[in-house]
Amino acid sequence: MSHEARIFIGEDQQIIRSDPLQRVVIFVSMAGNTLGSHLRLTTFGESHGNSIGGIIDGMPAGVEIDTEAVAFELSRRKPGQSKLTTARRESDQVEWLSGLWQGKTTGSPLAFRIANKDARPQDYDMMQDVYRPGHADRTYQEKYGIRDPRGGGRSSARETANWVVAGTIARHLLPSELKCIAYVDQVGTIHAPTLSTPDATEIEAHPVRCPHEATAQKMQDLIERTKKKGDSVGGAIRCVVTAAPAGLGEPVFGKLPARLGAALFSLNAVKGVEFGSGFQAASMFGSTHNDTYDAKGEPTSNHAGGSLGGLSTGTPIEFRVAFKPTSTIGKSQQTIDLSGQVVQLEAKGRHDPCVVPRAVPIVEALTLFTLADLYLISKTDRL
Repeated sequence: MSHEARIFIGEDQQIIRSDPLQRVVIFVSMAGNTLGSHLRLTTFGESHGNSIGGIIDGMPAGVEIDTEAVAFELSRRKPGQSKLTTARRESDQVEWLSGLWQGKTTGSPLAFRIANKDARPQDYDMMQDVYRPGHADRTYQEKYGIRDPRGGGRSSARETANWVVAGTIARHLLPSELKCIAYVDQVGTIHAPTLSTPDATEIEAHPVRCPHEATAQKMQDLIERTKKKGDSVGGAIRCVVTAAPAGLGEPVFGKLPARLGAALFSLNAVKGVEFGSGFQAASMFGSTHNDTYDAKGEPTSNHAGGSLGGLSTGTPIEFRVAFKPTSTIGKSQQTIDLSGQVVQLEAKGRHDPCVVPRAVPIVEALTLFTLADLYLISKTDRL
């Protein structure tokens, strides 16, 4: 007897194959909530739900955790920190649920929770039956047969607070001399000068998080003008990691840029990641792109961006991350509702007119978490 295997999505059923032996029922659930290999972060929560949080697995025992550092990094990411960001107000205080005793890790899973104190799900009542342009509304509905309309639910950047916690925790596993500094180097068509050694104090001195003061002010003016128009604008972040150990990464499918790129592309609104010379390499000759060595064995340039053959070289790891404009805007846009009817939408709610100022600590966190994971792998391989 032949039986049909069916996939269930909401109330709909779709035949996917015939199975002569048994009837196979597949339920669609949301996978892909874990980042990392030896060091793993699994997260939960929605933008306007009760809370968000995560479990960090693989942390060695006896690591003294600087919880104040975690709080500081969250303050750099949290909403409502300046007039350039969303008006949502969240204290983003971390509640540690397990894995810590007297300030040190026990080796058991490190679990934490961050309450949503300023959730306003009612702001999205008008958008329950409408697909917002540029958002995951329609793809979620088509995949799962259901979606959380409250700020996008799981697809919201609210989730990234979990990543900042994990990245700050992961920093404890890396050599103390390693430095990871990111800054905004582009908003719209405004570009900042490239800095080989960006200064963290100068970055934090301006709400845009661009360390070049004159450029930062131009960026701020553009963001404010864009916000008044009910529109949004894109931008880019540059990140420099110094004193990273050589040999991080694997030479084939686990290349350092591939692992970092996979983590960074998980970040909402990211549309491109380039390492070293990036897309400019397409217009260069090998004689100018190759990083030659001087008499001391030091490279004279860093077009490779700190990795060769998928492995870190010990030179600075340099990359840029490009972000699209925020999808939710106040301008009227054509879209469709759940029935397929064309409608006009002027989206409401509290949203950043430009995401890059608050994305700086998230880029750093994902970078640190990935490097810590690769660092643990490198240590394990030597045992």
